[in-house]
Amino acid sequence: MTTTLHAPPSSQRLLSIDALRGLVILFMLLDHVRETFFLHRQVADPMNIELTDPVLFFSRTLAHLCAPVFVLLTGLSAYLFGEKYQGTRDVSAFLFKRGLFLVVLEFTLVNFAWTFQFPPTVIYLQVIWAIGVSMMALAALVWLPRPLLLLVALIIIGGHNLLDSVHFPQGSALHVPWAVLHDRGWIEFSQNLRLRTSYPLLPWIGVIALGYCMGPWFARSASASQRQQYLLRAGLGALLGFVLLRLFNGYGEAAWVKHEHWLATLMSFFNITKYPPSLLFLALTLGAGLLLLLAFERAQQRAWVRTLAVFGAAPMFFYLLHLYALKVLYLIGVAVFGLNQGSYFGFDSIVTVWLMAVLLAAALYVPVRWFAALKNRRRDVSWLKYF
Repeated sequence: MTTTLHAPPSSQRLLSIDALRGLVILFMLLDHVRETFFLHRQVADPMNIELTDPVLFFSRTLAHLCAPVFVLLTGLSAYLFGEKYQGTRDVSAFLFKRGLFLVVLEFTLVNFAWTFQFPPTVIYLQVIWAIGVSMMALAALVWLPRPLLLLVALIIIGGHNLLDSVHFPQGSALHVPWAVLHDRGWIEFSQNLRLRTSYPLLPWIGVIALGYCMGPWFARSASASQRQQYLLRAGLGALLGFVLLRLFNGYGEAAWVKHEHWLATLMSFFNITKYPPSLLFLALTLGAGLLLLLAFERAQQRAWVRTLAVFGAAPMFFYLLHLYALKVLYLIGVAVFGLNQGSYFGFDSIVTVWLMAVLLAAALYVPVRWFAALKNRRRDVSWLKYF
């Protein structure tokens, strides 16, 4: 969902970035089809193991990869932007302007796509908001020396769960800033408008800073073999950390429970918190993301990798297009079949959700490929880089 800040995917290192972004875009599409056509079977965060079907559970768990990978790659792309242009000053200015653009987009086109309300009574501050404000924060943080920036990123990612017990009630002077930073909740903006801080910002600022610190691995002068070693070690290290902390029911999560059936036990083990993302959530998703990035580097000659890279080359265009396509399809479903699931129109089976996601991905491939080619061809059109 972030702009591609680099040259067209002619080199292995950059093709792999677009391919990874493309893969998680498809996972996001699956989750948003679920959000649109399976809302009568809503899931909590973390999920209720006793009430959640395993196929639904693992469909939702796949989508956990999306936000961490998007935010990490935003930071990485910001570093590559600086390498291509004039360095820190240009990076900082672009990050601030791009971040502000995304915040405005969240309040307007994105929120309208979810609610179809104008004027809105509720604004959901979701992933585009989180990426936008994190970019604006990174615009200041990029001036730090890289070792210090890495330390800040690791402290935020590893330490923010120490703040989980801190809450401020409505009416407190700290309620609004704390709801934005760490404590997911509601902000009463006026009598007719409420804001939902769906993506508390603090952990995401750590993730985007971590992505920026990875930038030298992908520099023009970097060795591909050394980069792949770094990706392997970092990915395996993060996953090992997740397993060890989770086995001993460590820090930042509710304890997993052993059930009579092994599948329920496995679901409990991987049932982790996204809002805000816990240390374990980020260790699992970023570890998996880094290993996928390594796999795409090694398989970059495969046709399917290049197909995924098409989706990843125009992420914001895809994001807006798929939201409006889903809303139109939902309204058509209501008009034809009525509210067949209580208060919702929806599918009877999660398998149908998967099928719908596959069909919609195929339908959106052509317009996304066209727009990605347009961006690549018209580099003189400055506003295109924001999409």
